[in-house]
Amino acid sequence: MTTITTRTVTYRADNLTMIGHLALPTGAGRRPAVLVGPEGTGLSDVERRRADALAELGYVALAFDLHGGRYLGDPEEMLARCMPLLADPDRMRDIGHAALDVLRAEPRTDPDRIAAIGYGTGGAIGLELGRDGVGLRAIGTVNALTTGRPGEAARIRCPVWAGVGSEDPIMSPAQREAFTAEMQAAGVDWRLAVYGGALHAFHHPSVDHTVRPGVGYHPLHAQRAWRDIVGLLAECLPLTCSLA
Repeated sequence: MTTITTRTVTYRADNLTMIGHLALPTGAGRRPAVLVGPEGTGLSDVERRRADALAELGYVALAFDLHGGRYLGDPEEMLARCMPLLADPDRMRDIGHAALDVLRAEPRTDPDRIAAIGYGTGGAIGLELGRDGVGLRAIGTVNALTTGRPGEAARIRCPVWAGVGSEDPIMSPAQREAFTAEMQAAGVDWRLAVYGGALHAFHHPSVDHTVRPGVGYHPLHAQRAWRDIVGLLAECLPLTCSLA
């Protein structure tokens, strides 16, 4: 572990002023970097802490914004914004590219060693960056078994890891099959982890606003999914011993 510094970054995307959270490890040299995408509710302290944890390991990490600095705790408001977004790959890619540009512009970032991880809508954005041919080293997602436009998964040039709860009513078995069929047909190096008994957003600690049925926190599987993501990064985006 290492000490870190953090700062807020603002940038434009989707006709909004986005407010991201950048976390940097100690030192002055370039480091591998990770783009961290939030659930559909938007950037929260959960994703900020994950970016911080990655910086403690030695990565530059940017937790990016979805809603112009807002956290959409009302499920209906969140769905009203996210459903059209998820149906529009080009919008998702624009949001992802804008955040990626910020991460690449950070002097501590090694622009040739970047991975994307994400949850829900943020994970779908990471996948769309891959389908757009971005040279990522790895893509890791939870609750984001989205499929893309025909043939575009062949542009993914890195391993893809996906995690989902077995009892997630939003990521149904049919959706799992469609996602894995897309990855397999495209020749992607893919893995799918199904966490037994877990619901949608099982990785996200309980919040004080109303949640939809089928959504729930599973602390044990949340820890396991995080270890799996860190393992993916260790395999595909290894850290050197020196943090200089």
